[in-house]
Amino acid sequence: MQLAGADMKTIAGWTLPITLTIQSLVSAAALTVPVLAPALVPVFGVPGELVGVYVALVYVGAMFASLSAGGWVARFGAIRVSQFALVFCAAGLACSLTAVPAMAALGALFIGLGYGPVTPASSHLLVRTTPAHRMSLVFSIKQTGVPLGGVLAGLCLPRFDQWAGWRGALLLVAAICIACALAVQFSRDELDADRRSGSPLGLGNLRRPLALIVSHPRLRLLSLGSLTFSAVQLSFTAYLVTYLHDGLGYSLVVAGFMMSVSQVAGALGRVLWGWCADRFIGALSMLIILAVAMALCCWILAGLSAGVSQAMLVLVLVVLGAAALGWNGVYLAEVARQAPPGLTSIATGGTLAATFLGVVLGPPIFGVVASMADSYRPAFVVIAIPALVMGIVFAWRRNLFAVAR
Repeated sequence: MQLAGADMKTIAGWTLPITLTIQSLVSAAALTVPVLAPALVPVFGVPGELVGVYVALVYVGAMFASLSAGGWVARFGAIRVSQFALVFCAAGLACSLTAVPAMAALGALFIGLGYGPVTPASSHLLVRTTPAHRMSLVFSIKQTGVPLGGVLAGLCLPRFDQWAGWRGALLLVAAICIACALAVQFSRDELDADRRSGSPLGLGNLRRPLALIVSHPRLRLLSLGSLTFSAVQLSFTAYLVTYLHDGLGYSLVVAGFMMSVSQVAGALGRVLWGWCADRFIGALSMLIILAVAMALCCWILAGLSAGVSQAMLVLVLVVLGAAALGWNGVYLAEVARQAPPGLTSIATGGTLAATFLGVVLGPPIFGVVASMADSYRPAFVVIAIPALVMGIVFAWRRNLFAVAR
């Protein structure tokens, strides 16, 4: 339900900056270990391809947390849930300080438990304060927190690793997460005013988001699309630094900078695509274009040689980053539009379960293909095919969404 009058004016000024900051920090926490992988792999004594398993574990935790997020948000409020999320992320990073693979795996699950509820919580807040005609843009701005977190991780962590070591880099991100959890307390009373202390938290709340998605054709189709797109997004993000370092011969610092370039493009792309979707072509057409763009750019990246010019590489990474990291805000706004009244966080949690399933499956499949081929290039080709297929399905079923409007 939308807020009105003075309440809306008071609350709207806080909601987007707070949700954007929280999204950026949990995203940086999720990418900290993958970005530092070239430095961590020798210390942990594991092959680099296991980065995909780490990312998958993060999103196993995120999948469970997103399904339960609706009930937690209803009972405790979106801000309190976001505070819990930041603390879980900090605890997950602390687990990796041991340099024990099993503890790092546990830490990945903790980070996932922190990552999963943030988007349903922020959607719950934003749908109450955002006019319908601006939803794609506002949700896209909030979702720039994902690539912005990648920018922070890619730019800062390799340099901090050189100065204070990998443990110092992990501690830095964990400390910032805790500081943010404390800082947003000032907004809790007003932003969590709609919490209901008697709301149930039983296992039935895990089934409810899935039942809603399965019974709703448009939400079901959006969920399938997000599954394939997220597989591309996280495979690209998790393996880019390692691919540039091992495959194209760049140093860790330069590879981290290149990753940051792609993340900046993703952040800008999210805003641009959200504006275009609201103003010109609609959400579904925007998702079709992005599906084609991310597939083509993955295949171009796979074909680049070690001697390719940096200008060419940056161009490919900018376009791929804008597409592979830029679809989320348009998708989440469309989910919010299609969700039954009052069920935005439930619908978002259900569709995000599919999104996170794509991440659980995508990076490990990418790693297996790369290991079997002894090269990351075929993996980039394989991972993009389902996303392209889903773009074609969206084009085929666009009448379903036209009827809905």
